[in-house]
Amino acid sequence: MPKQKPIPTLDLERAIARKYQFAHIAGLDEAGRGALAGPVVAAAVILPLDDAAALATLDFVTDSKLMTLKQRERAFDLIQTHALGWGIGATSAAQIDEHGILPATKMAMWAALTALFVQPDYLLIDGRIRLASVPTRQQAVVRGDQKSLSIAAASVLAKVSRDRTLIKYDAHFPAYGFAQHKGYGTSKHLAAIRTEGACDQHRLSFAPMRERLGDF
Repeated sequence: MPKQKPIPTLDLERAIARKYQFAHIAGLDEAGRGALAGPVVAAAVILPLDDAAALATLDFVTDSKLMTLKQRERAFDLIQTHALGWGIGATSAAQIDEHGILPATKMAMWAALTALFVQPDYLLIDGRIRLASVPTRQQAVVRGDQKSLSIAAASVLAKVSRDRTLIKYDAHFPAYGFAQHKGYGTSKHLAAIRTEGACDQHRLSFAPMRERLGDF
């Protein structure tokens, strides 16, 4: 019997809304932290907590990594249509090399928050990340994209946006296969780095890159 996908809900968001009398709870997630190339992309999403019709259209949304490409593309449009607010931010490979992956991830999340057209009252952030520079109340949620629908929705926007970016990069750097592996360290990608060297979308500070380039 296949394992059932986790079904994220708005239970956490509604509990926070009741406790603090808040209306706008933003979920945040990122995509691409572990890749060897391309940006890290973050998204922030504020969903309506009491619009049953809108929420019913998102009942298939979960952790973006557990969704098919077709499901993610469909969800991407529905989330943007029904969310009270959404924002997407990114930091480049060069910024990742300059600042480190964790600070760069936080920079992308900050950019996503500033892109929101609705001010959030509270933040739910996937994983163990906290944004100390953001004065808004917040909570880190381990495996949040499998628990919170707002975080799951953010994971979809971040992943689809990043995947589309890497597909565009593939046209400029066809030797690496970015459209297939989206910049992650697959055997094909590592072999291409060994043969072709790095391009300006590679994260030179990452250990696999240093190891491969150090062989020259």
